[in-house]
Amino acid sequence: PYSTGKSTFIKHLLGRDYPGLNIGPEPTTDRFVATIYADRDQRVPGNAAVADEGLPFDELSKFGNGFLQRFEVAKLSSQVLKSICMVDSPGVLAGEKQRIKRGYEFEDVAKWFADRSDLVLLLFDVSKMTISDELRRVILAVRGNDGKIRIVLNKADQVPSGQLMRVYGAMMWTLKEVIDSSEVSRVYIGSFWDEPLVNDELRRLFESEENDIYTDLAELPRSVALRKLNDVIKRARLAKVHAYILDYLRNNLGKGAR
Repeated sequence: PYSTGKSTFIKHLLGRDYPGLNIGPEPTTDRFVATIYADRDQRVPGNAAVADEGLPFDELSKFGNGFLQRFEVAKLSSQVLKSICMVDSPGVLAGEKQRIKRGYEFEDVAKWFADRSDLVLLLFDVSKMTISDELRRVILAVRGNDGKIRIVLNKADQVPSGQLMRVYGAMMWTLKEVIDSSEVSRVYIGSFWDEPLVNDELRRLFESEENDIYTDLAELPRSVALRKLNDVIKRARLAKVHAYILDYLRNNLGKGAR
């Protein structure tokens, strides 16, 4: 959803603004921004990004000029980006704002990025827990990637601890209807920005959750490599079984024919 702190969250992780970052209470990120490591800051417009053979975004050209005008690459020097790339997305609209025409198929673009991502963070603001029609469509569009989805309940310091627990319960009840997964998605609870906590009753919990999400992101390259290795082994075993079946059928059908 919009104004849940996505851009502020990325700024917090990077330890600095990325080129072109604009933060405010209304939907300020009206584009997809891929943040990647570089020695100097640079903003690369969408059309130039998809034409750059050194960047992995050439397939995005299929979404048309309407999308490419709402896509850019932000290059910057940040230690975090030496091992991962992060994509900031437009806020998912709610209420009357859903009538805004984006000029491209938002759900299809979200699916493209989700299919190629190793982790999808879905941010919620404790004060905006309604799942809009557009958000529901996006979650349904990225099905098949449910194992990658993690939930971030952001700005949790804005409410007392008792209310926070009720918000958490309501969120999980609502999400189980749209996230098709046998496992419960990991939820990180906290206030992911650089400002002091408003309510610090759960300071220890927030600090622990922040440490967990940083650890998970730091271990992402290694865990992804292990997952890919596991997929290769699984496919090799399936191929071996398939070869045994074909060999059995060929030998037995050949005998029958003779």
